[in-house]
Amino acid sequence: MSDAKKSASPLLVVIAFATVYLVWGSTYFFIQRAVEHIPPFILGAIRFLVAGGLLLTWCAIKGEKLFNWAHIKPALVSGLLMLFVGNGAVIWAEQSLASSLVAVLVSSAPIWFVVLDKPKWKENLTSRPTIIGLIVGFIGVILLFSEQTSKALGAGNGHQVIGLIVLIIGAMAWAGGSLYSKYNSKSTSATVNTAWQMLAAGIVFVPGSFINNEWSTFQVASVTTSSWLSLLYLITMGSLAGFSAYVWLLQVRPATQVSTYAYVNPVVAVLLGVLFAGEHMTALQITGLAVILLSVLLINLAKYRKEKKSLASENESSPLKDNIVISPRQKAVI
Repeated sequence: MSDAKKSASPLLVVIAFATVYLVWGSTYFFIQRAVEHIPPFILGAIRFLVAGGLLLTWCAIKGEKLFNWAHIKPALVSGLLMLFVGNGAVIWAEQSLASSLVAVLVSSAPIWFVVLDKPKWKENLTSRPTIIGLIVGFIGVILLFSEQTSKALGAGNGHQVIGLIVLIIGAMAWAGGSLYSKYNSKSTSATVNTAWQMLAAGIVFVPGSFINNEWSTFQVASVTTSSWLSLLYLITMGSLAGFSAYVWLLQVRPATQVSTYAYVNPVVAVLLGVLFAGEHMTALQITGLAVILLSVLLINLAKYRKEKKSLASENESSPLKDNIVISPRQKAVI
């Protein structure tokens, strides 16, 4: 894992973060558009079976090894937790909850990353900037959508309350699946790993659609062009581009840092609402946006300082710094 971190191109890391931050922030908007005419489990099945199939086909064309049970098993477990439970909770909840409200509840994922990441407990729970950043970020999201949250809870709508609970469970499952993938994935190819994760989720969504009795009421002819285009966006950008970037980032960056996507995604969600859904931002929401961005800065700054300090320590402890005489042969080995 450490070798992967050292070899990761800084430019690719920036591009991957930008993809996860911006593309995933927009998926809340498009999920709500798609689920207006496509039932949630059918939507999940089509999205992940198509995306996973395309990705696995691409891996086969590239000549990558696809069928290795030691590699597939961790991908199946993490795929079910992240995509079936985690993303499935988002799809299901957006039938009754606004996409912006869904985004705020999913933003609890970084908290669960810290709680569930046992190997990193000592590092995360002793890093003041990281803890402060996580707390500040969550406060910022609450500020950003406090009006919508209060409205949903105050309405006393039973279906909405269930949706809120499902989303919290989904956020926990997403964090758990992400950490499981980070620590248990044995695949040397992030692309193959991603493909199996999506296929696993897509396959499980199929019986879910029958249990939920969705096929009896679903009519393909009634699906609007807007819903089909939204589904296409979710397959290409949300899954192929966004999820692939996310799985790769988990291999090359700390999980806590990668989890900051959940604080930026609501920012994108509310901006899309303002630009395309006629929503208006209040002073409280603008304050929330600023607080969220501050939290991301704190978390990333903490990681940057730690890496810089670690690099400085390595340089100071190197043989050349200690003025140790090294033979030409030893230099060649180094």
